[in-house]
Amino acid sequence: MAFSNKVGNVLRQGAARSTQAPVASMLNYIRCMSSSKLFIGGLSYGVDDQSLKDAFASFGDVVEARVITDRDTGRSRGFGFVNFSSDESASTALSAMDGQDLNGRNIRVSYATDRSSGPRPGGGGGGYAPRNGGGGGW
Repeated sequence: MAFSNKVGNVLRQGAARSTQAPVASMLNYIRCMSSSKLFIGGLSYGVDDQSLKDAFASFGDVVEARVITDRDTGRSRGFGFVNFSSDESASTALSAMDGQDLNGRNIRVSYATDRSSGPRPGGGGGGYAPRNGGGGGW
């Protein structure tokens, strides 16, 4: 599923960059996607779960809308996810909302991709390691 999402995203981006690609082929790329979960980026810090749900509710049955927050501060990280009950609703919402204004910011809407279960790039283990690699004069 994650692989097909990535392939679909690449195809969609390629079609979006090409000014000669007809709208029908763009819709075919979207139809090939079988995902009802959308990634919403560029959110204003004032957007919460309920206002995100309200913004997307007109496109279909929203199963869940979640703004991702920093675990230490509780402040929004500026992105979230919206799950629809149908792929068609998600597709319609993506087409209509991508690039639109929500609380003063233009949001980016795309199909969510599954996270791999392995370690994430960039480390981030959270452990302490001295910058100079030395023992600190012990």
